Amino acid sequence: MKTLLASALVILSLVTTSVHAQDNTIRVGMSGQYFPFTFVEQDILKGFEVDVMDAVAKEMEREVEYQTAAFSGLFGMLGAGRIDTVANQITITEERQKAYLFSEPYVYDGAQVVTKAGNEDINGVEDLKGKTVAVNLGSNFEALLRDLPYADEIDIKTYESNIERDTALGRVDAFVMDRVSASQIIKEKPLPLALAGPTFSQITNAYPFKDTERGRVLRDEVNAALKTLRDNGTLKAISEQWFGTDITAP
Repeated sequence: MKTLLASALVILSLVTTSVHAQDNTIRVGMSGQYFPFTFVEQDILKGFEVDVMDAVAKEMEREVEYQTAAFSGLFGMLGAGRIDTVANQITITEERQKAYLFSEPYVYDGAQVVTKAGNEDINGVEDLKGKTVAVNLGSNFEALLRDLPYADEIDIKTYESNIERDTALGRVDAFVMDRVSASQIIKEKPLPLALAGPTFSQITNAYPFKDTERGRVLRDEVNAALKTLRDNGTLKAISEQWFGTDITAP
């Protein structure tokens, strides 16, 4: 009887420890395929998003657990409770605000058209009429294009990844993503690409959470951490390390 009781106490202790460890961990989803924000290099997850979330979790005094998946599946993981939030340049939109709680923004950017270098037909978003344009599947950029008054004249193609490759190869006429990522791709990757005109929409990115007790607690903790990191210059320093400029302030 004493042996059974002792075994039960050990099991209960292990379960309690496991639950406590999970409670003290923030589970973060990202694609690992959105350079330079989140990418894998030599089997190591890297990027601006990783550095910011590491700093946020440290300020929260929580462990951080990263889970990678295709971008199009990240919100499904969030809805199913497999992750607590998504760190993948998630733009705040009216539709998303109906479904999720959002932290304060930590990135301010704009939507950018990118073409193959030497393309003289596209000099901005107004020239996308009659063109084939790629966007990442599940991203807000598809919605931005569909909001244009001439959206029915644009052939929008959705990709899981490698939209820059197909643009450089001429398989699509252009792609749209945030200006910071587009600029870094042009700078870092050996592809004949060029920015086409100015940004055409301001975007603010933040962390989404489920509207549950845990989600609200984590959202509030993240907001407090972001404020501290903004006030002490950590967010600015991380941004300048990756981009040479501060994208964390409006």
